[in-house]
Amino acid sequence: MNLKERAKKLKTDIPAIFLALKDKDTPLIAKIFAGITVAYALSPIDLVPDFIPVLGYLDDVILLPMLVALTVKLIPDDTIERSRQQAEGLWKDGKPKKWYYAIPIVLFWVIIFVLILKILI
Repeated sequence: MNLKERAKKLKTDIPAIFLALKDKDTPLIAKIFAGITVAYALSPIDLVPDFIPVLGYLDDVILLPMLVALTVKLIPDDTIERSRQQAEGLWKDGKPKKWYYAIPIVLFWVIIFVLILKILI
């Protein structure tokens, strides 16, 4: 599978993970990872900001695909296939804009900032 096919699969797997999150057949651990994955994918704020050279894009290229792959492995095969079929064309115009998905990322950076201030002061 080349990079273009993987990107297209990633684009369809994120909505499928979102739908699997709501499915009653999805185990609890998979729902936890699905929530983290969907929140991170939809968050307008990255864990590592894109303006940081090299590191800024590594989260988009490595972290998100790893989260998606791990979450898909935790979801039963029949559930993820059913969710993929339901997700086809779900988000045709791009990802929805949900600013509240940024809250965990903002909290992470606030905690890091506070810890740095405590060390320096």
